[in-house]
Amino acid sequence: MNNVERLPSHRTDLAQGAAVPHRIVVVGGGAGGLELVTQLGDRLGRKGLAHVTLIEKTRTHFWKPHLHEIAAGSADLHSHATDYLAQSHWHGFRYRVGEMVGLDRDKREVIVAPAIDDDGVPITQPYTRGYDTLVIAVGSQTNDFGTPGVAEHAIALETPWQAERFHRRLVNACIRAHMQTEPLAPRQLQVAIIGAGATGVELSAELHKATRALVSYNLERIDPERDIKLNLIEAGPRILPALPERISAAAAQLLRGLGVRVRTGSRVTAVTHEGVQLASGELIPAELVVWAAGVKAPNFLRDLAGLETNRLNQLVVEPTLCSTRDPNIFALGDCAAAPWLGHEGNVPPRAQAAHQQASHLVKQLQRRIEGKPLQPWRYRDFGSLVSLGEYSTVGNLMGSLVGGNLWVEGLFARTMYLSLYKMHEVALHGFWRTALGSMNRWMTRGTEPRVKLH
Repeated sequence: MNNVERLPSHRTDLAQGAAVPHRIVVVGGGAGGLELVTQLGDRLGRKGLAHVTLIEKTRTHFWKPHLHEIAAGSADLHSHATDYLAQSHWHGFRYRVGEMVGLDRDKREVIVAPAIDDDGVPITQPYTRGYDTLVIAVGSQTNDFGTPGVAEHAIALETPWQAERFHRRLVNACIRAHMQTEPLAPRQLQVAIIGAGATGVELSAELHKATRALVSYNLERIDPERDIKLNLIEAGPRILPALPERISAAAAQLLRGLGVRVRTGSRVTAVTHEGVQLASGELIPAELVVWAAGVKAPNFLRDLAGLETNRLNQLVVEPTLCSTRDPNIFALGDCAAAPWLGHEGNVPPRAQAAHQQASHLVKQLQRRIEGKPLQPWRYRDFGSLVSLGEYSTVGNLMGSLVGGNLWVEGLFARTMYLSLYKMHEVALHGFWRTALGSMNRWMTRGTEPRVKLH
């Protein structure tokens, strides 16, 4: 290892006669990981009670549930992104760029690969980072189930870079179709979205709105009703399979009313340059393909230093969110297989779960430093909301606040959906900075195109 970055151990320094701060390392700056280090930095890092470090391979954070808006061009990445360096400066933690590739549990060190820029020039050398408590929050990635052609011909929406890449292709496809003199080929301006979970459904609705806004900017040779076709493909019997059937039925009815071709019970066997091949033998022509079917934790977690994982590469954790085989390692978010106390199975991979886990771990890691026993985490399911862009929002709210299970839709549901993101922003930036940032985006919206044009 070329570079070893170590902070002092939490054990008593005999020469000084005093204990030095506990070393907390969080790997992954997604919704849960960034909320965790922000609050730990405010509570412990600023007071010198702990050295809090975030290891993350990217430079900025964007809330993953809104990536479909970047892909459609409805939102500007740069106005919503959080810079890790700035966040660490403001909130008392350290940010170190890099990607975790291994773990030495005996030495309590995270092994980090070198960071390389776009030109192939090294930014950092390989290094290790010592810890007393390690929290792994690396999220999830798309599971293509080994389907041929997905890597070559489909785009996943896992990162802002992928979402922007899809949007550039969408804009280029519309300009190309507008400028050509020959008739459109069968696959031109055809979009196939594979996987009708929340991402696929929300992307379908957002693209319907965004493509019509896009062609209104003097691409008059394209008739969106005639030329642009959106295909939503689901292998299961209904869309939104993880949500209540009433939400699924309402969303399917609305999408079909918009002209989206909703195909259920359609298993994809291959993705080619020409389109999507179904198990039935049918080929759905498509110029743009999004793969949004299935998730799994990153592959490097599988058998990571002997830690227990499941078939989706998730780290198996106790109700305290501590790994089953190492009391010094915790996991949260989509990469953790956390038991759902009082229910069968594990907690579903949702943003609200990561938010709750981060809030829980802030208190528990403070208890750990103080030598107190850890308390179990209990997931509180507040329901599910699915945004269909400007057309509608549908879902159900759960809990004592609404007296059980309340079906919601329309403006009220849309307000509740937006509040989830605002809760995340407040956790990162506080109330006033979130309010001022929201007001600034609202004031500048009228001076910009309705959709991103590049």
